[in-house]
Amino acid sequence: MNTLILLSVLPILVLYLGLFKAKNALLPVTVIGLLGALGLAVMCWNDDAKPIYHGMMLFNNFSVAFSAITIISTILILLLSKEYFEKISSHVAEYYAIILFSLAGIIVMVSYYNLTMLFVGIEIMSVSLYILAGIKKSDFASNEAALKYFLMGAFSTGFLLFGIALIYGASGSFSLEAIRDWVVAQPKIDPMFYVGIMLIIVGLCFKVGAAPFHFWTPDVYEGSPTLITAFMSTVVKTAGFAAFLRLFSICFAPLSDFWMPVLLIITIVTLFIGNITALYQQSFKRMLAFSSISHAGYLLFAIVALGSGSANSVFIYATAYSIASIIAFGALILVHQQSGSDNFDAFNGLAKKNPFLAVVLTISMLSLAGIPLTAGFIGKFFVFSGALSQYHTTLVILAVVNAIISIFYYFRVIIAMYFRDSEREEVVVPGYFSFVLGLSAIVTIAIGVCPGFIANLI
Repeated sequence: MNTLILLSVLPILVLYLGLFKAKNALLPVTVIGLLGALGLAVMCWNDDAKPIYHGMMLFNNFSVAFSAITIISTILILLLSKEYFEKISSHVAEYYAIILFSLAGIIVMVSYYNLTMLFVGIEIMSVSLYILAGIKKSDFASNEAALKYFLMGAFSTGFLLFGIALIYGASGSFSLEAIRDWVVAQPKIDPMFYVGIMLIIVGLCFKVGAAPFHFWTPDVYEGSPTLITAFMSTVVKTAGFAAFLRLFSICFAPLSDFWMPVLLIITIVTLFIGNITALYQQSFKRMLAFSSISHAGYLLFAIVALGSGSANSVFIYATAYSIASIIAFGALILVHQQSGSDNFDAFNGLAKKNPFLAVVLTISMLSLAGIPLTAGFIGKFFVFSGALSQYHTTLVILAVVNAIISIFYYFRVIIAMYFRDSEREEVVVPGYFSFVLGLSAIVTIAIGVCPGFIANLI
């Protein structure tokens, strides 16, 4: 758990650097610290992990894999932040520190082994995100996003906490292992336990933005600073599903006949609401927000098809989605800085003036749409295969229909870049943007062409 310790100390160091006006050192120190945390996490791979801190945490391969992808995604997002936060506020150290505190909560979420630590991790992450969403103090949209996120987040936390309380009341323990043993040993489960499961599903679906608990997502994603939206859409969503999967695979798998029909309905509703609503958006950023809802539906497949490959399916899909989304949000930042708009029309004619930016954004859209030879296709292949292994044929057919629907709105950007003319100037792409976008595009293609190196990690 040296990774968690480092990520808890690093933001304090960053705040001290900000206190002494060492602005130029903030980003290098943050990235170096995150690389150190990544190294400490990877060192724990295949380390025969056992629960630590009196059974509160378990840092096994599952935790290492999801910690690694969240840390890597955070590094890529922060590399895009050079000169971005300076335009919003003079107190840049606050941004880095709060993001790091949020990441510390995320590490707890992917490595908890006790329901109290799940709650602690979610709250550390959520409180940080409430601040980040509204950190543009003079921007009304940012203030509105923070207020909506706080109110809905507090509401969902109440459901989650009440569900945990009922689980404890029935089983007499917060430990995942003890709860699992209790479930297996009981000839008849207390109805209170079933109510607790339902409340936990509601609370976690709020956190990951699954319908019908998604109402906060579009407005919060649109109103938050774009870089913060990228963090929420990728790192936070990945951590939410990792926490979701760990809880249900360890504790509630024997009771899948009870909760699986509920998740099946939530999955179908999430897919259709996310994709159909995204079709009608004129804002690229808002389209990505509704798109993230539909991707939550695909990730729910791994929970529905709970089995030995579920963790690997979530990991692959979350990796593919995170990398493609970072490219999309990075391109959006550049185009918005030049045109002042985030509508699809702002991308008209981009391919003629910025062929590199158009190519990487095309790769991102193809991956998000699940087109072959991209990481997104491999992610969908794994989650669909898992669902088919559990004979959810109808669900997979509906998901394929939704994947076809998503092609329409993802290709709107490609059509605008290549087939619509516009009098525009060349978008200035800084070197660090080129590095992040180029590396992410290469990884997206590499996973799509040669998925073997990531296919069986967990």
